[in-house]
Amino acid sequence: MSILSPSSPASSTSSAPAVTGEAPPVREAPLAGREALNSRGGSPLVREAEHLSAALQRARAAVSRVIIGQEEIIEQTLITLLCGGHALLVGLPGLGKTSLVHAVSRALEMPAGRIQFTPDLLPGDILGSEILEENGAERGFRFVHGPIFCSLLMADEINRASPRTQSALLQGMQEKHVTIAGRRYDLPKPFHVLATQNPIEQEGTYPLPEAQLDRFLMHIEMRYPEAAKERRILIETTGDTPPQVEAALRLDELEQAQRLVRRMPVGERLVDMILRLIRSARPSGEEGEETILWGPSSRGGQALMLACRARALLDGRLAPSAEDVHALAVPILRHRMALRFEALAKGVKVEALIQERCAAADAA
Repeated sequence: MSILSPSSPASSTSSAPAVTGEAPPVREAPLAGREALNSRGGSPLVREAEHLSAALQRARAAVSRVIIGQEEIIEQTLITLLCGGHALLVGLPGLGKTSLVHAVSRALEMPAGRIQFTPDLLPGDILGSEILEENGAERGFRFVHGPIFCSLLMADEINRASPRTQSALLQGMQEKHVTIAGRRYDLPKPFHVLATQNPIEQEGTYPLPEAQLDRFLMHIEMRYPEAAKERRILIETTGDTPPQVEAALRLDELEQAQRLVRRMPVGERLVDMILRLIRSARPSGEEGEETILWGPSSRGGQALMLACRARALLDGRLAPSAEDVHALAVPILRHRMALRFEALAKGVKVEALIQERCAAADAA
């Protein structure tokens, strides 16, 4: 990825060059919403972005008709998929984590699978196994694919399985393939994991190791809906015709959108802001030694860069802004940091610390 100097008339008004793969530079703070796309409607990139953004907004609306009162959670889930990543959904029972995964799979026409993680679950129950078959005089092994071979895998209550079983997901999540008996088996494209976790029941559970937590692009926390939204839930979901999710985006269009996200330009000022935020969230950052035990690696910065682009596309904009960083810094960084005991004893919350460092990075 290279830094291109402004060369076109459209980019001469930009305050800084843009970091881009294929797209021409655009303004650091583009027009909001649909106006940003229409203002540069002659470019093939803009026409592609306009088409995909409209389809993505239809998908968001379709999911919102079923998952009521969780608009921010829906947005973060769709952003995760646009980035080609995985998400960890953390919330109390009954808030709609499972329903969210089902709704997203239907709206995006993604073949989905589900695994209920339990202490006795084995790696072969996830990946699949070889079985011995007899065909007349011939005998041989045949591989039976496990539930991981789908486009959208729901790992329900992932922290209830043993570390050995949890690690069975690692290769698939990172490399998009698994190895069974020395043979490689590619997973479907695209492949995403949406894992759920219950934050209140910790007895008989196995906390995810940091190496696996880092594989999740976002740590999404689901909270109770507002009173007005909960009233809608009580009325609309208990009738004889509950709301249904309509398909809004084809699987090949999702892959096209994922490629487009990586081509969207990012202004140098925004890159510097993300860099300052990531570095300040580590122990070596300013005043970090007293508060932070360990912080995000470069993978956290990569995740934030991609997510800001994806949020801009979902919102109908051609380039991300500082507002996207503020909106996504917490779900992307909260599981990539740990605070020192002294900070925890003083009541310091990692979410508040991220917001504070984000504001400082923006003001610098």
